Formats: sequence, C-alpha cells, structure tokens
Amino acid sequence: MLWPFVLFLIVISVLKLLTNPPSAAVEWVMKKFELHSALNGATTTVTIDGKRLEGEDKNKVIHYFNEASFLEKYTVQPETSRTPLIFDTKKGDDDIKLFVYSYDDHLDVIKKYKKKVITYRLRSDNLQKLLC
Repeated sequence: MLWPFVLFLIVISVLKLLTNPPSAAVEWVMKKFELHSALNGATTTVTIDGKRLEGEDKNKVIHYFNEASFLEKYTVQPETSRTPLIFDTKKGDDDIKLFVYSYDDHLDVIKKYKKKVITYRLRSDNLQKLLC
C-alpha cells in the first residue's frame, strides 16, 4: 500500500520539475542559444583599423557592446565598405570573431564561429558615437 503512494509522489515531483524548472537550468539553456552574448574583457581582443585597443578604451568598448540592444537577426550580408570594429573572443573551446559596422541609426554585426556566419543588428548610442 505504501509503494503506490511513493511512486505517485515521485511522478508528481518529476512532472513539477519538468513544468517549472529551476532558474539555473533555464539560464543555462538561454545562454546556450543566445545570439548576442556578453563579452568578457579577459578573453577578448578589440581591434579597429589594425590597431589593438588596450586598457580603459578596450573596457569601455566592450561595456558599450555588452549593453547594446538587440534589434533583429537577418540573413542579408550588410555593406562592408566601412572599417569594422573587430572582437576576437572565446566561448568555451570555440573561437568567435565579431565584425561590427557602425551606421547613424544602428550597428551591423557579423558573427563568425564554427564555420557559421550569423548577421544581426544592434543599437548602442554610445558605441555608435565612439565609432563614427
């Protein structure tokens, strides 16, 4: 008589866990699939016009990039006649290269990693002012 009750409690607990997962599990899944992930200053190099940024300038640019608002993902390659801001970073074992092109009203980002190319658009007034 006790076993059916214990089995019932286990099934209910598993169902509750599946329908309401802990926030740590949700955050892990979200980070796994996020398109515009935050950059870490320790593992990121920033280059503009062939010059590597260091110190406070590098930290400021990374902060502005991390605070940028995601606008949209798109499949068309943006115009690349402008000089890009280049971020080289690592996420786990993967090398990621971000090319950021600044315009008056938005930033175009080309993200290259694992033989994949993803393009998306951001808005960051501070970063746009800095690059224009």
